Amino acid sequence: MSLSGIVLVTGGAGFIGSHLAAALAGSGARVRVIDDLSTGHLENIEEIGRDVDFVKGSLNDPGDLKRALEGVELVFHEAAIPSVPRSVDNPLETHRACAEATFSLLVAARESGVRRLVYAASSSAYGDQPTLPKSESMRPDPLSPYAAAKLVGEYYCQVWARTYNFETVSLRYFNVFGPRQDPSSQYSGVISRFTAALQSGERPVIFGDGEQSRDFTYIANVVDANLRAAETTRGIGEVINVANGQQTTLNQLLDTLKKITGKTEVEAEYRDTRVGDVRHSVADITRAREFLGYESRVGLEEGLRKTIEWWKQSRFAKSV
Repeated sequence: MSLSGIVLVTGGAGFIGSHLAAALAGSGARVRVIDDLSTGHLENIEEIGRDVDFVKGSLNDPGDLKRALEGVELVFHEAAIPSVPRSVDNPLETHRACAEATFSLLVAARESGVRRLVYAASSSAYGDQPTLPKSESMRPDPLSPYAAAKLVGEYYCQVWARTYNFETVSLRYFNVFGPRQDPSSQYSGVISRFTAALQSGERPVIFGDGEQSRDFTYIANVVDANLRAAETTRGIGEVINVANGQQTTLNQLLDTLKKITGKTEVEAEYRDTRVGDVRHSVADITRAREFLGYESRVGLEEGLRKTIEWWKQSRFAKSV
């Protein structure tokens, strides 16, 4: 990737953002990260092992935003509070961190001369529609404050592209997992929670009957899609699914993790379904192939093995 200016990664101390920042730094780009560390960790920045300009601040603070955008050519907008149940518990917090922050960033980015913004959208926008796979032409039907807030961000990105001729690409992520995903919170992703439970000798918790399905996407695939979105000449102002393209139930996921870890005797603990949870989800990635040349290069089982190997050496394993 050849860039003359600075690349900004919002939320770059978080799970996805830190992987993206690492890939950019590894390519020789000048990388800046802004993160308020509400869900991110400085350890994630330190793991990059290269020079990264870190700004501790909020996208809703004009001074922090101005400092972060100085000299920036390209923005990858990963900052959010990425949790459906947390948004149900605290919708105002989610709205400010997702919808308001995205609007503030778009306004400031256009004023500061940013060339393009790649937005981390969410598959939660589809809601619980029965039609599978989920394609970008479907009408959104959000079920949670998080889904609604992320969808608002999509719409603003589309408006900026169409009204102001400001380049945006929105990538709808499907259930991203991999190293650096924090399992310590009740709001963590299911794979990080399952992994932590199995490695700690605890029973993994499944909300519902476990037959709900997801399209689990390894982090390297998401990073690859972002790098492609930064350079594509197609899909400007559009929404693009980024996924594995494979439907897996939570029961199947747990069985695979048990096989990998050798914890075959462990049984799940089933609890009531959570408000806002979608029953089934799998992506149509045709548009990603056409616009980005994207393919899922790391499958589910390979990604799970990589995640478990990382977990064994992580600070989370050492705290058990």
